Amino acid sequence: MFFIFVTDAARRGWNSALAQIKPCPAPRGAPSWAGAGCIRGHFLYQAKCDCLFTNGTERVRFLERYIWDRQQIAHFDSDVGRFVADTELGRRSAEHWNGDQEIVAEKRAAADTFCRYNYPVLQAGQVLGRTVPPKVKVSPTQSGSQPHSHQLVCSVTGFYPGGIEIKWLKNGQEQTAGVVSTELLHNGDWTFQILLMLEMSPRRGDVYTCQVEHVSLRDPITVHWEAQSDSARSKMLTGVGGFVLGLIFLAPGLLIYLKNKKDPSSGLPAFHPTAPNGGREARPCLPLSPLLRPVPN
Repeated sequence: MFFIFVTDAARRGWNSALAQIKPCPAPRGAPSWAGAGCIRGHFLYQAKCDCLFTNGTERVRFLERYIWDRQQIAHFDSDVGRFVADTELGRRSAEHWNGDQEIVAEKRAAADTFCRYNYPVLQAGQVLGRTVPPKVKVSPTQSGSQPHSHQLVCSVTGFYPGGIEIKWLKNGQEQTAGVVSTELLHNGDWTFQILLMLEMSPRRGDVYTCQVEHVSLRDPITVHWEAQSDSARSKMLTGVGGFVLGLIFLAPGLLIYLKNKKDPSSGLPAFHPTAPNGGREARPCLPLSPLLRPVPN
């Protein structure tokens, strides 16, 4: 399990890199390659800190990565204990940082002063150990790849963490042919979604099942879809159409009946536009998760 933090030290690294671009002055510890000339146009310098936990805080690894224009140029790994250049562009910077024992000592201690220090905060904020069960829905669609073929779409949404196993079964047998999956998509609220499609030519009585296994579930979720004959489908559509038509004819008569039955002296409950929610008691918002505490100096 790992989490990415952006620290004040990382921000200082960004500022240091930007400060090396002419005509800004160069502060201590800035990458040596940044002062090679005045860089024009679009560029991006990043410093990302990762904390990797094994069995709680039994084993903690701190990893800081330095990225220029979407390419990692150097990194510090607490298991290695020094800066390592990943490209020629980051070699002089890694050598410079390794020559400063104060910087090296600070990074070596970050597994304790940063990762272990923030671990209780992450637990209190329901980040570590947080699970959200998935919602599963199966829906048929028409497929144009082959005549008389259809697709079943299994939509799995709103789950966390991202690791998940989804299978298509036909009459209890796992299906692998004709199965296509989308990429795992981030929803932006710490949950994920994914689609798993199955191309099939259904026959009457076939039962298709989407089976989902996730760490948040004690037992797998299974959603079934049963193939129907054309005549059965036509009968069902006829019944639905008749029900809808009945509602259309029933609604005007019901409204007229209620209007005639209503006491003229009685009115609707008063609505006060100035009161919140029309006079109802407002519900409190859920509190936000606590912010990470800064690393102590």
